[in-house]
Amino acid sequence: MSRPHILVLEDSDDDFETLQHVADDIQIRHAIVRVRSGGECLRLLRSERQAHDTVPLMLLLDLNTPGDDGREVLRQMRIDEVLCTLPVVVLSASPDPRDLAFCYANGANAYHIKPVDHAAHRRVLRDIFNYWLGSIALPPPDHREAPWKKSPYISS
Repeated sequence: MSRPHILVLEDSDDDFETLQHVADDIQIRHAIVRVRSGGECLRLLRSERQAHDTVPLMLLLDLNTPGDDGREVLRQMRIDEVLCTLPVVVLSASPDPRDLAFCYANGANAYHIKPVDHAAHRRVLRDIFNYWLGSIALPPPDHREAPWKKSPYISS
């Protein structure tokens, strides 16, 4: 089983570099795995699941990425019996109310608008990491084996 990690869907090198700096500054102890497209994200999540590796602790999801974008990743995850409980935090430049509505309707756990200002972007990332990795209890990384787990997004 692989080490628990944070999966990040981010196509911008600058934004990912900022995320890495913040993670280093606050001493995140989990590995950060980056994917640049929605298709790559889904392939990785499905391969980890099928190989019985640990699914990520959480996914930081950018919406506007090449190929299958973050919206499709979220939609596909929430209909998957294993991935449906994975916490998803959207971090997007889009303030569009339709994107917010879509994400929450499809099971996003949080939606943050990515600030343009570098210092503000760092503060948002710090807040996300402190909340999701320090203030709350996340599902255990091997929760996919739990017999009670069934997606609320899958109709019986």
